[in-house]
Amino acid sequence: MSVQGISHTGQYLTFKLDNEIYAMDITTVREVLDIIRITKVPQMPDFMCGVINLRGRVVPVVDLRLKFGLKEATSLKEACIVIIEISLDDEETVLGILVDTVQEVISLEPEQIDPPPRIGTRLKTEFIKGMGKKDEEFIIILETAKVFSAEELAIVQTADDMPMPEAPEGADAREEHVDQV
Repeated sequence: MSVQGISHTGQYLTFKLDNEIYAMDITTVREVLDIIRITKVPQMPDFMCGVINLRGRVVPVVDLRLKFGLKEATSLKEACIVIIEISLDDEETVLGILVDTVQEVISLEPEQIDPPPRIGTRLKTEFIKGMGKKDEEFIIILETAKVFSAEELAIVQTADDMPMPEAPEGADAREEHVDQV
């Protein structure tokens, strides 16, 4: 049984959070970065790590573990920031998502994707586009545009108006957030 609206082979970037495999449509992904310095911003929601300087542009970074109600990572050794672009009120918003590790890009046929379960997941099911199956493993395919509410993304968009602090030479990656881990 395939998911309604998925009628062709799709490519997905897979990544891990708390030993579970997640995926998002590759068309929303701009790039994957190693951990770089993240500057904390006052009065942001707990799941917002802060902002990064991406080639002179202020990009907010969300800790996807905290967004999904998981415990904060104990190690950032293999962590990455996935830069995505999503639409908010017909305006493109660039956002960084902190994940434990990035796995690979995979192709899934429509018949390899089942509808999201109605019970038994740690996520709200409206975030889940479907459950992919590959080599006896389940992959939680996220509906990227629904992971964040309009209010949350409005907060993120205001970050574009903030001046970007310059990172000192040799600044420790994710300096503020690492202290908490």
